[in-house]
Amino acid sequence: MWSPVAVKSIQFVEIANPSPVVGFAPSSWSETELLERLLLSDAAAWRELNQRYARLVTSCIQRVVARFSKRVSADAVEEIYATFSLKLLANKLRSFEPSRGNKLGTWLGMLATHCAYDYLRSVRREPSAVCLTEAETLSSDNQDPCESAMLSERSKLVRELLADFSDKDRQFVTLYFQDGLSPEHVAERLGISVKTVYSKKHKIQRKLSQIVGGSAELA
Repeated sequence: MWSPVAVKSIQFVEIANPSPVVGFAPSSWSETELLERLLLSDAAAWRELNQRYARLVTSCIQRVVARFSKRVSADAVEEIYATFSLKLLANKLRSFEPSRGNKLGTWLGMLATHCAYDYLRSVRREPSAVCLTEAETLSSDNQDPCESAMLSERSKLVRELLADFSDKDRQFVTLYFQDGLSPEHVAERLGISVKTVYSKKHKIQRKLSQIVGGSAELA
């Protein structure tokens, strides 16, 4: 059967070019007569072409697609048939030369095969697609853009808050709050006691709270 796209095109041809009244059934037409009527956009001729060669064309397409079943979907045959049909409707038949001894069926089969390979080449150039549901499981080593922007703003805010701190206090903030070192490791790195670490921690937190609170009041 013709694809939906081809059927609509053929229906248009039927409306624009109604079939002439003939005395012989289309099935009795010779290839030459059938071709002549096709080139005149005779709707009956298009129906007869489909009647005679649809199975042949489908078979040629299926043979090609079957070799690449892992690369194409089950709908590929219909899509290729639609492309083949549109090529015929676009006067591709004018390139058929019966004077060379070719049969119309052989030529149509070759055209269908070429359409199938053209389709496969286009699919090969496309990037591999996955189901949209798989996007939920995708991950990346890079930070989320929104998260990166938030971290950048926080870093800027911390730098502004620590602008008036001494170098030693800024080092303490880096070791304890940023790097997350234990009080024992911070004490060892700064050469102070663990008790001093806790005292310094509360002192810095209180000072930061005062700065943030003052900034809020000014705002």
